[in-house]
Amino acid sequence: MTARIPIAIVLTSFDPGGTERQMTELISRLDQTRFEVHVACIRREGRWLSKVEPVASSIACFPLTSFRSATAAREIARFVRWCRSRRIAVVHACDFYANVFALTGAALARVPVRIGSRRDILIPQRSSAQHRLQALSYRCAHHIVANSRAAAIQLEREGVGRSRISVIPNGIDLERYAPAPVRTPGHVVTTVANLRPEKGHDVLVRAMATVAREIPDVVVQLVGGGPMRAALLGQIGTLGLTNVVRLLGDREDVPEVLAGTDVFVLPSRTEAFPNGIMEAMAMRLPVVASDVGGIPELIAHERNGILVPPDDERALAAAVLELFRDPARADRLAASARATIESRYSFERMVREFEALYEVELGRGLSVEAAAS
Repeated sequence: MTARIPIAIVLTSFDPGGTERQMTELISRLDQTRFEVHVACIRREGRWLSKVEPVASSIACFPLTSFRSATAAREIARFVRWCRSRRIAVVHACDFYANVFALTGAALARVPVRIGSRRDILIPQRSSAQHRLQALSYRCAHHIVANSRAAAIQLEREGVGRSRISVIPNGIDLERYAPAPVRTPGHVVTTVANLRPEKGHDVLVRAMATVAREIPDVVVQLVGGGPMRAALLGQIGTLGLTNVVRLLGDREDVPEVLAGTDVFVLPSRTEAFPNGIMEAMAMRLPVVASDVGGIPELIAHERNGILVPPDDERALAAAVLELFRDPARADRLAASARATIESRYSFERMVREFEALYEVELGRGLSVEAAAS
């Protein structure tokens, strides 16, 4: 019997978020007959930890508060020893902190294959020093996976050679996110995104003030938690939308929330490849989204959704009102959206592409047996 390939997938935590959702699904779905899946994290916490624990061969935590802290070198040294003790053949870092921490440690441990990730374009909250630090960490990687062409282009702008970049788009569970058999038409608008400035919830709230004047029974649902909650509550109160906009927080029943939705909106200022849009498209909803980053890779304007300029609440409000006023158009866009997801974005496709990448990269220099010796 051929030995399984020992790989390590590294995340910051298991808190709800797009990257965490995608990578916990990857961990759960990798072929256990071919891969011995180990997981490393910086914080062993989060709602989706319970999904990983039953399937991972081991889970190791390397607590790190700052790359400038006295513990950083110690935790990297622990990670080096951990990789060597398990004869890790592939390290796959999945987010910013994992890239900087794990790619550096994996290079020191001489792990045969080191894969970094880019799952955003530019996060405004990160400092220029953090951007430079991630760019330096990419030098320790053999290959970097972007989840959209837009993210891949950003990597090239930062000096990563095109031959070292692959694009593997996100996946979705097509059975869990399936259209409701019967939907009662209404005026419910939903967005699913963490409450952070770059997601543009403030633009959505301003737009919904316009929509509410035209459609008094409109209901707006914001699914997700985050640092903008207090500011959004203040804005909602100031605009007199307390009975219109509902902050639902983090939810595990997103398919059920979307089943009661009529229009999905994502007004982001920057995006790589948003899971929320994929979920809404899979649920056969008409989507209105900002024309930024990787969103146009999912949404073709007027074919399977509507694109509007970022930070333009008038255009956003107009697009939502048009969909409510023209149900036939909304239904046509929604049907095309579901067809797009069915044809291109299953989890099975995503997992196959990652598995192939691991094996191709191993085959470039070392056999599995040599990697484990």
